[in-house]
Amino acid sequence: MQPATDAPDAPDAPAPKQRAFSFFFSNLGPGLITGAADDDPSGISTYSVAGAMFGYLPLWTALVSFPLMTAVQLMCARLGLVTGLGLAGVIRRRYSRWVLWGACTLLIVANVINIAADLGGMAEATTMVTGAPVTLMVPVYGVLLVSLLMWSSYRSIARVFKWLTLVLLAYILTAFVARADWRLALQATFIPHMEWSRAFFSVLVAILGTTISPYLFFWQAAQEVEEERALGRDFAHRRGATREELDACRIDVTTGMFASNTIMYFIIMTTAATLHAQGKTHIATAQEAAEALRPLAGAGAYWLFTLGLIGTGMLAVPVLAGSCAYAIAEASAWRGSLNRQPGRAKKFYLVIAVAVALGIALNYFGFNAIGLLFTTAVINGILAPPLIVIVLLLTGDRTVMGDAVNSRGVEFLGWLAFAIMVVAAVGLFLGA
Repeated sequence: MQPATDAPDAPDAPAPKQRAFSFFFSNLGPGLITGAADDDPSGISTYSVAGAMFGYLPLWTALVSFPLMTAVQLMCARLGLVTGLGLAGVIRRRYSRWVLWGACTLLIVANVINIAADLGGMAEATTMVTGAPVTLMVPVYGVLLVSLLMWSSYRSIARVFKWLTLVLLAYILTAFVARADWRLALQATFIPHMEWSRAFFSVLVAILGTTISPYLFFWQAAQEVEEERALGRDFAHRRGATREELDACRIDVTTGMFASNTIMYFIIMTTAATLHAQGKTHIATAQEAAEALRPLAGAGAYWLFTLGLIGTGMLAVPVLAGSCAYAIAEASAWRGSLNRQPGRAKKFYLVIAVAVALGIALNYFGFNAIGLLFTTAVINGILAPPLIVIVLLLTGDRTVMGDAVNSRGVEFLGWLAFAIMVVAAVGLFLGA
């Protein structure tokens, strides 16, 4: 048979790099979603405060926190992947009820305050560009997010709002446009320097708390389980995880944490090169934080800042409320999941609605939005160490993990994260 010569040409296939980017970004795994949610409004504000207050000095924290946060999130991811249970579910099976509900209480306290701060930050940024009152925008965002979760799914929300988080790349461009002092920046990155003051330790605790956050521990483990169920894998008869699954998990988590820390690094650098260099060392409003983007966007800086804050908030608030719901559902042995319709998981969605409602209510106590965002990060930094210990004990236990127990490197980094966060918290309380 002669080959056909008049067949229409096949459409040009996308270039390998284009295909890789499209697949990479359109199919966010649990690790990438966690990394995106980690740069939430609380994180953006914390990094902005750090750069404005101390200039390039805190840049070394990005280098130090990356392996620590990667190790902790990897342990949580592997725990969910191997056991087929979320973090609270494993704690319920292994420890007493006071340990279980103590861990859940730490999570809920931190998350409700974080939800309040993120909603307040989104509202204040919106007010900055539209003039709409903050008192109106806080419940609007809260009700919108709960409604979207009930009528849609978190994955659908993430597919839409992840594009707004790309606005955070403006901080990278601004660092070049504003002509950051790269010599000082690199020196601060590779030669750690600390100031023995309460102000510096509050920034250090906040940075650690917004990168190594309790809600991400519960969310990561739960989402690994959800991911496997979505692929049709049966957890009822599951015994461990394959090497291929664990390798894919490591790549996903490491990539997500690297992306998160890169944004963190450049937000600190940009605010150091702009706000700190101009003598603006204290940020009290969203407008002052947005000024860091002025060298790149001019009058549009406020819009860039607002879009970035809304995008990260739309990703983070469902993660915060969802991690509360997963923890309580697992602790109470309820059936609940963001992949279930509200009619089939009423208690689960009730927890989400109550968590967001409490977050909305906290905004009417007269807290400063930027101040609350920063304070939330500090609270996370203080509450995280006990939960890190629980994660370390579980993932180092062969009766839980089988042969997939922590490697020596991950174990070391996990305990190092715990030790550094405890020392930073002690420094905060004892600092001058």
